[in-house]
Amino acid sequence: MSSTKLTIDVQKTGIQLDDQVVFLDEAFVRKEKLPTEQPITLRFGAYKVDIKVSPVKSLKGMRLHASLANRLGIGHGATLCAAYDADARTLAIGPLIGVMMSRVHPHEPEQPFGDMTAFCRELLDACRILGGYAYFFTSDGIRESVETLEGWSFNGKWHRSLFPAPDVVYNRLTSRKYENKPSVQHFMKEVKSRYGANVFNEKYLNKTEVFDALAEGSALRKYLPESHLFRNMATLKAMCAKYPVVFLKPITGSLGKGIVRITREPRQYTCHFAGVNGAVGRSYPNFAKMAEAISGRIKRNRYQIQQGLNLITVGGRPVDFRALVQKNEEGKWKVTSIVGRIAGMHHFVSNLARGGHPISAAKVLARSNLGSSSGLLAQLRKAAVLLAEGVERHIPGHFGELGIDLAVDTDGKVWLLEINSKPSKNFTAPPRSKVRPSVRQLVQYAHYLAKF
Repeated sequence: MSSTKLTIDVQKTGIQLDDQVVFLDEAFVRKEKLPTEQPITLRFGAYKVDIKVSPVKSLKGMRLHASLANRLGIGHGATLCAAYDADARTLAIGPLIGVMMSRVHPHEPEQPFGDMTAFCRELLDACRILGGYAYFFTSDGIRESVETLEGWSFNGKWHRSLFPAPDVVYNRLTSRKYENKPSVQHFMKEVKSRYGANVFNEKYLNKTEVFDALAEGSALRKYLPESHLFRNMATLKAMCAKYPVVFLKPITGSLGKGIVRITREPRQYTCHFAGVNGAVGRSYPNFAKMAEAISGRIKRNRYQIQQGLNLITVGGRPVDFRALVQKNEEGKWKVTSIVGRIAGMHHFVSNLARGGHPISAAKVLARSNLGSSSGLLAQLRKAAVLLAEGVERHIPGHFGELGIDLAVDTDGKVWLLEINSKPSKNFTAPPRSKVRPSVRQLVQYAHYLAKF
């Protein structure tokens, strides 16, 4: 089913009193063979209404009565894709994209979503360019009937309104606490089963789940450092005996929080704890003393034990790579970008929240202590796509984008560090006149899912 972009004109005058008459570009009516004598169904997300089509030669889009536009939640000047299904006698407009956010600040009219507001505006700009309509909602906007939601959109200024349940739900919840709310879980289940909506990035991943699942794919094992769920000190002791450096990582952690690096030395064990202002080191004469010292800390979370790697460095600082892998307009995984990250001074993790410095992957490889980096960027791209396909194949859930953290050791071997199903969106925003490829890709994937 092919679609055509149409600009929405909301008629505010009283000339046309029948709000169920929709005026359409005459050329579009002819092209789609839209009937004009009998009613057809207009669909926008979950909302359906019977309308009568009236072709207008001079109109270059779709004109709606203000009351109908209000029920749809569509603002004047929106650009939507339109496609007619003759068998169902239904004219679909959209795609309607609902972005599920963690929180809104209603008393901050310019920044209702805090640091994420710039990303929200960018997504709306992408919809105007490509065709589509987006609104943003929190768990508080979910109503008892999921047919409509209370959300926010932008038309000159941010405004709150009721919107139909969307064609596509993009889950940007940044907390497992929000994601596990009964209302959120009920909404995601109902909107899929009752309205055929597609919900992507519908859940967080944890490190144990990812490594255990990917280990099932023989082609992917070569990217996986040895990794085990921490169950007891015996497992940690065995890993420390096997590798000179091991890491303890919270299985649900992010931004480098809570990571412990353990280094086995000839006469002692040294632990470095990741902190905001740098790593804090402590040394212990033997494994037993170290285990006693860290036991209280690691009881607070579930941890993954991971083999330490001898990573390439730039200026003596370890580096890794964040690959953003997204589904494209054909529903296939594609690397949108790869950024190198150089660890901050006195840090052993490269997360930007821990002082890491982003730089192009090609420049990192060229400046690193690796003798030759020929072909490595292509290897990183290949690994990122294969690992994304592995997640899709082995882990239940619908994912449309993944942040895949990769590393290269001093032998030039590519390794997986972790996979994040909620990659950050609130830094390195472009000037307001530009839309990043990663944001365009989200709208293009929504087109694919909603069949526009």
